[in-house]
Amino acid sequence: MNPAPSVIIFTVLSGLGFGYLAWLCAGLATPAGIGAFLAFGAGYALAAGGLLASTFHLGQPKRAWRAFTQWRSSWLSREAWVSVAALLAVAPVALGALAGKEPGLWGLVAAALCLGTVLCTSMIYAQLATVPRWNHPLVPVTFQLFALAGGAILLPLPLVAAVLGVVLAGVLAIGFRIGDARFAGAGSTLATATGLGRIGAPRVFEQPHTGGNYLTREMIHVVGRRHAARLRRIAVAGVVLPALILPLLPSVAGVALALCAHLVGAFAARWLFFAEAEHVVGLYYGRR
Repeated sequence: MNPAPSVIIFTVLSGLGFGYLAWLCAGLATPAGIGAFLAFGAGYALAAGGLLASTFHLGQPKRAWRAFTQWRSSWLSREAWVSVAALLAVAPVALGALAGKEPGLWGLVAAALCLGTVLCTSMIYAQLATVPRWNHPLVPVTFQLFALAGGAILLPLPLVAAVLGVVLAGVLAIGFRIGDARFAGAGSTLATATGLGRIGAPRVFEQPHTGGNYLTREMIHVVGRRHAARLRRIAVAGVVLPALILPLLPSVAGVALALCAHLVGAFAARWLFFAEAEHVVGLYYGRR
């Protein structure tokens, strides 16, 4: 699929922001006073800024409010509601931290809502049977690990961030291998797509359209195998590097460097997440 920059920025930054807010609300390292103001402000900026970036991918951004109307059937709508609930739930925790109070039980509720938002974001993609590469359980796991690992780097929780980074690298590597086999495993071919398999082996004689259209622009994207392999190595290396940086440089500079490495890995992995996704509609165009 077409890796739209706005969606990549949205999923990476909002995930990082909600993961960071979840750790803050859990109370493992609770800042106070001006420190709390800066910490929660950064979390809100990342989470809300990421959500705002997603509207730039809409044809009519002014209609974004309609995302709230389909919560019974749409994970996108559920994401909208849970994200608002999470940001509202974090507010009392942030105000309490300014006064030096511990998050308590309400902090755990707010943390759960933050991670629930990340889950809803991941399920927008994981529930799509039409994109086999996304349609497996490791997709929501990967989204959660990115959020938690990035948040742990920002807090910082060096040991937790290091462990999560190593786990995330392993999950990414396994996810790439599983994803590569998903389309063939789904059994979708031009014969099944057209329903003509019973009379022979169909092939594309001419393209359905003489020019480009929404489907060919958004749903069909081809990424070179060598280019993909290079980006996969960058993604895995990026999420592993913080495990080496944080113990060696336990300082603000170390945290900044670890966060940069994590973001490089996150953006590379998320670009591949969209660019390598094969939509079954490509079968009609002979683009598989």
